[in-house]
Amino acid sequence: MSDVRVVVGPGVVADPTLLSEVAEREFAALGVKGHIRYARTVGELRPDGGIPVILPGPDPAARALMSEPVGPVVWLDLTRDDRVSPGKDARHLHGRGVDGLAWAIRHAVHRTRHSARRIPYGSHPDQWADLYLPPAEAPTTGSPTATVSSGGLPVIVLVHGGYWRSIWAADLMEPLAADLVGRGFAVWNLEYRRPDLHGWRATTADVAAGVDALAGAAEPALDLSRVAVAGHSAGAQLALRAAADGARVALAVSLAGVLDLVEAGRRWLSSGAVASALGPDTQVYGEASPLARLPLKVRQLVVQGSGDDLDLVDFSRRYARAAKESGDDLTYLEMSGDHFAVIDPATPIWRTTAVAMANALR
Repeated sequence: MSDVRVVVGPGVVADPTLLSEVAEREFAALGVKGHIRYARTVGELRPDGGIPVILPGPDPAARALMSEPVGPVVWLDLTRDDRVSPGKDARHLHGRGVDGLAWAIRHAVHRTRHSARRIPYGSHPDQWADLYLPPAEAPTTGSPTATVSSGGLPVIVLVHGGYWRSIWAADLMEPLAADLVGRGFAVWNLEYRRPDLHGWRATTADVAAGVDALAGAAEPALDLSRVAVAGHSAGAQLALRAAADGARVALAVSLAGVLDLVEAGRRWLSSGAVASALGPDTQVYGEASPLARLPLKVRQLVVQGSGDDLDLVDFSRRYARAAKESGDDLTYLEMSGDHFAVIDPATPIWRTTAVAMANALR
């Protein structure tokens, strides 16, 4: 594999040593070669081979490059900028601060290692899903965990979280997509319009349309009778809401989910994320809250790390108890791990989750 080439543009406000520390840590974790260099002029920002990750900085001429067709670059804004429309084959991550460099490197390496077919389900740039199909030799993670029926491959629809904020995107779920493909699943990694820019109705409509669009993907290898929708954090709320609204899925999975929006709003979770996403009408919270929509009448798997935010542990435990009391078929899995352990392929809680999903879709 070519090495990762991080280029820092003129005027980027960040400690060089800290950027190097973040980059080197990520290179080692991913098992890739890489280096970081500092451009003195805008002309030095263009990719020069390898796997490019570029921090453009504040210069208007540098920022204009992000919209040009310069190839498969990952552009990283340390600050938030929702106005950028990246050029063909480019990606734009923004608003995640210095730690965003780690996400940008992961995304750049992932898209090189794992091919996916991007399929739009609407006209907006955020209405798409990446379809991953396992190679003929899959699974590669040990004993097979996904079984291929005469109808084809079971499918996992992934719905990312990020407390419904636009700085977070579907790249969060790419490690899970790679792991699941290695286990013999097809994966539909869903992007959607977030409510901070487009309103709550657009978000819920997109998730519903994105799940439905799987049937129109024109992929005969898929077994559409064995589809699971799995969401992380706020994405779990969206996934279970879609199941409650009648999405054609056989299994709904919550990974550290925000499952009680009424109480999450009252507790001002994540600095008021619920109010920011859904607005001031608390009646909408109940309509959107998976806890208030029980019974879902869909098989469910609720996964929770015991080291997560205690409010999320509380939501998951109360939801699981209420779902069982409502008559729903639900499995509750709580193991050691923090909020991101449930989407980290290297953790025991994720490996246990993957096996549980495979068993549910046999």
